[in-house]
Amino acid sequence: MWQQIQRFRALRQPARRLFLRAFVLLPLVSISLKWRGFRRTKAFLERFIRGPHLSKNLNVPARIALTARMVRAAGYYGIGHPNCLNLSLALWWLLARQGIASDLRVGVRKESEKLEAHAWVECGGVPLNEPELNHQQFAAFESALASLPPEPR
Repeated sequence: MWQQIQRFRALRQPARRLFLRAFVLLPLVSISLKWRGFRRTKAFLERFIRGPHLSKNLNVPARIALTARMVRAAGYYGIGHPNCLNLSLALWWLLARQGIASDLRVGVRKESEKLEAHAWVECGGVPLNEPELNHQQFAAFESALASLPPEPR
């Protein structure tokens, strides 16, 4: 535990803020997905996204990498065990809050008579929260999720 605190304290301020936001956001996303479903959770998150403006002094590739790393760390050290959809929604939202456009992808595959799903985030066609090529085994829905209206209440 002491090592984890020391590692957190060694982070620079932007990394700390991103980690703490992801640390709080991941359980909230998980609860919302269970209670409200995907569409209503995504629609709720979209209400808190600012316009598409970026700071001029922002190093976008470094900021993207830092955000993805902090979401992974918050998922590892945080409450519960977030799945790929929880992590991807959190990453997508945190990037959007910084004015960085990204795409939330959801794909499916059939494995041994079972239908499996997987979620990830892409920026410019590059997967951000996929350290391996796991996403290539899934057929992604093309922008279908972006245009879905929220579920009726």
